Amino acid sequence: MSEQHYEENGPNLRDGTARESSPFINRAEFDRGNVYEGKNMALFEEEMDSNPMVSSLLNKLANYTNLTQGVVEHEADEDSKRKEVKGPQMGTFIGVYLPCLQNILGVILFLRLTWIVGTAGVLQSFIIVFICCACTMLTAISMSAIATNGVVPAGGSYYMISRSLGPEFGGAVGLCFYLGTTFAGAMYILGTIEILLTYISPSAAIFKVEDVGEETEAMLNNMRVYGTCIIILMAVVVFVGVKYVNKLALVFLACVILSIIAIYAGAIKTAFDPPDFPICLLGNRTLSKRSFDVCAKFTESNNKTKTTPLWRLFCDSSLLNATCDDYFSLNNVTEIQGIPGIMSGVLTDNLWSAYSEKGSIVEKKDQPSVAGSEESKMGGLPYVFTDIMTYFTMLVGIYFPSVTGIMAGSNRSGDLKDAQKSIPTGTILAISTTSFIYLSCIVLFGACIEGVILRDKFGEAVNGNLVVGTLAWPSPWVIVIGSFFSTCGAGLQSLTGAPRLLQAIARDGIVPFIQIFGHGKANGEPTWALLLTAGICEIGILIASLDSVAPILSMFFLMCYMFVNLACAVQTLLRTPNWRPRFKYYHWTLSFLGMSLCLALMFICSWYYALIAMLIAGCIYKYIEYRGAEKEWGDGIRGLSLNAARYALLRVEDGPPHTKNWRPQLLVLLNLDNEQLVKHPRLLSFTSQLKAGKGLTIVGSVLQGIYLDKCTETQKAEENVKALMGVEKTKGFCQIVVSPSFRDGISYLIQSAGLGGMKHNTVLMAWPQSWKQTENRFSWKNFVDTVRETTAAQQALLVAKNIDLFPTNQERFTEGNIDVWWIVHDGGMLMLLPFLLRQHKVWRKCKMRIFTVAQMDDNSIQMKKDLQMFLYHLRLNAQVEVVEMFENDISAFTYEKTLMMEQRSQMLKQMQLSKNEREREAQLIHDRNTASHSAPAVEASVAAAVPEKVQMTWTKEKFVAEKHKNKDSNVSGFKDIFNMKPEWGNLNQSNVRRMHTAVKLNGVVLNKSQHAQLVLLNMPGPPKNRKGDENYMEFLEVLTEGLDRVLLVRGSGREVITIYS
Repeated sequence: MSEQHYEENGPNLRDGTARESSPFINRAEFDRGNVYEGKNMALFEEEMDSNPMVSSLLNKLANYTNLTQGVVEHEADEDSKRKEVKGPQMGTFIGVYLPCLQNILGVILFLRLTWIVGTAGVLQSFIIVFICCACTMLTAISMSAIATNGVVPAGGSYYMISRSLGPEFGGAVGLCFYLGTTFAGAMYILGTIEILLTYISPSAAIFKVEDVGEETEAMLNNMRVYGTCIIILMAVVVFVGVKYVNKLALVFLACVILSIIAIYAGAIKTAFDPPDFPICLLGNRTLSKRSFDVCAKFTESNNKTKTTPLWRLFCDSSLLNATCDDYFSLNNVTEIQGIPGIMSGVLTDNLWSAYSEKGSIVEKKDQPSVAGSEESKMGGLPYVFTDIMTYFTMLVGIYFPSVTGIMAGSNRSGDLKDAQKSIPTGTILAISTTSFIYLSCIVLFGACIEGVILRDKFGEAVNGNLVVGTLAWPSPWVIVIGSFFSTCGAGLQSLTGAPRLLQAIARDGIVPFIQIFGHGKANGEPTWALLLTAGICEIGILIASLDSVAPILSMFFLMCYMFVNLACAVQTLLRTPNWRPRFKYYHWTLSFLGMSLCLALMFICSWYYALIAMLIAGCIYKYIEYRGAEKEWGDGIRGLSLNAARYALLRVEDGPPHTKNWRPQLLVLLNLDNEQLVKHPRLLSFTSQLKAGKGLTIVGSVLQGIYLDKCTETQKAEENVKALMGVEKTKGFCQIVVSPSFRDGISYLIQSAGLGGMKHNTVLMAWPQSWKQTENRFSWKNFVDTVRETTAAQQALLVAKNIDLFPTNQERFTEGNIDVWWIVHDGGMLMLLPFLLRQHKVWRKCKMRIFTVAQMDDNSIQMKKDLQMFLYHLRLNAQVEVVEMFENDISAFTYEKTLMMEQRSQMLKQMQLSKNEREREAQLIHDRNTASHSAPAVEASVAAAVPEKVQMTWTKEKFVAEKHKNKDSNVSGFKDIFNMKPEWGNLNQSNVRRMHTAVKLNGVVLNKSQHAQLVLLNMPGPPKNRKGDENYMEFLEVLTEGLDRVLLVRGSGREVITIYS
């Protein structure tokens, strides 16, 4: 079923999920009266809204028809009075075999095959033809498998490739096939003109040859002028009467078949009565008989010796004592039969190749010759010269277009009675027939025709006759007229087919810039596409040389065939459930061999043309990928990706990676508003800056409620998040979870996001700015619980404060610093993050500075040296500064801050605790008090002391000494101040110490980093006693006060950066 049908009918949204439409699945407009007759199926009434009864399905299947694009539309429009369109009636012979035969046999057979045989020899010509025919046969086998795997609408190879390999490959290869077909049209037109001006009416040439050596240039100019006129004429014919072009197809085919019969008849006749085509040789050099008629130096008449026109061509006068060309004087003129016949044994002479340089003389092997001393004036003499340099690979490129055309049957699939039977049979039979014709013609040409005639591309040695025509019976004109009409017809067919192919691609909408070519006349005729085709065809005409145009279209056709083989191989290897071709005689090895052969032939023909064709296809592929091909065709590449992903996931160890491979695999927690829009889009900007498209990114969010009720909202939220990810260029996956409580939803995401070894190791979230507001009472609880859960899951946590002030992806910092405050070492995350950020354009010009804090008894100079050495081994460039933070008395400001915090905490508790929550809280306090009596008393002081003090290298002795020292000093520092205000004495001393750390550290950070572009700071852990959660938020608020952009970092507890290679 075509995608166009899907787009017109729209998706089925019964349960909020878009489905691909089908002619067999009933939609809402289905006649429900028919469905619900009787109550036998009452149980399935709900299903019948969208799914048909089996009887309805079978009825639709039986009546399903598929009309072709283009010509059928045109004819249906013209015959619109008819009430019903007849179903397709073509059989294998008329529908596939003959169209393929007509497209395969053509201009190269008549104009170049004799020359290829003469130049490459019978053996190498046999190899060339065999390779090319093998390539098309293997492609036909692959194509047959694809074409019989379901209904193939009109569109031929483009449809097959795009539905098998996806829109990117489909668009790229479809356009290549279109260009190939268009250049084929140019080649046929050039062949038509060559036959007209060389063999039918040489006097019709506009540009005449004035000087010696200008023959080629004059011919090319004639080609350009006549070609432009013919292309305009043909375009008008196609525009006005495409119906008649198709009616004339059989006439053109009859011309081809008659011509081939004439060749075989002539070859048989040479066995007992060879035709009289004498050729003139001077020594071993072939002479062009366009300038003279008598093959002799002089003639005897009435006992007088007269010089001939040939004498006057080589000598400066007609006198017998004239000065003549040295080679002419030394060698005799001889006349031999150009077509000695099949029994003459000339085959042995023509077995081997005779490649030559451009401009060399066509010479007969084994003919006596005396070399002359003067070779300078050869250009003006009547020799037969080669017009291009010849070699094996070039001949392959020129010959290959003569085996193209195998897609003609599949292009007509909509007109066939039984396409799944006709396409394989007709195509393979046509290739077998044409391969036999080509191979037998090679042998016949080599066995019947003299080698110098075969190498004479334009038949100059046989009075300007078409070389293959000299062999034909009853007359050379049978071939000349037949080939003229066949090339004319093939050109018209190309100009008819190519615009329709472009129209099919344009209507699929996968290549946005060619969508205009999908439009046309009211009856569907592709007017704009025809104009573009004629324009591209004109490029081929301006090249003007048949031998130069042939390799160009060879590239495009070979690329198309290569991807047909690839499509079959991929589908076969993947064993997708839908891959069930009726054609059984295929195998992935054959497809792979065909693909390899196509690729090899591309580079054999012309490596630079091959690279250009691949570049064009690659650019189209990337363009479609970049613009986003919004098509889902169940293609093989998607299946291949899924298989590869499954294989890779199974290979990835389900455990933490090695430190060298560690990078933040992010779970980004987004908040959505009531409209399901993202509250902080800058969080995704920061994600893309941090990740730069590498590693895993999962963007998650939670909707509160029950999934059955929130189904539509979930879909909308996912669409909004994905749209924003596209805008912010965040490459990753989106996961929306519906949960009765926001808190549980976050927990589900942290636990279950990811798959196998591809799980997140870092959580990124925004700081809850409104945590102090009464209407948002629980946001801080959710936040603190998220911090605890990431720690429990051994995941790192990044909290971006003032996220709306962070830069977008379009901004660029031209200067400034990224400041890292390294208070505690928790795996090296603080070192790694600035390095990753500076890979992105936004932060690239920022400098990295690392600050660490020294206490009274630390050697700050040694600390700085140690830190510099550490960074040197980490291969990180950063300025290092050690900030000395002396211990002093706790300020009145700190006490006031703590007092305000505790009062606010009490007020919050009274406001938000219901009766049940009070009971739960009381039980919690009781449990914790019981636990705290059994726990060592040292732990509380350690928790308070850790943020205050940092050692570069911790030992057990230092750790214990540090704990007791801080405990004693803190106690002695507090007792004198308690006398200042009576209410201060009632404060929780742990809170006072924490607030003291936060205030002091904030002052130090503000002093050094107030103007930094970004500050990265160790995030202290939440208190073990949950009663102090709201106080924890206050500590963090005080710690980061006055800073614009802050990233609080809490490591996962494992090393993420190493000094080792």
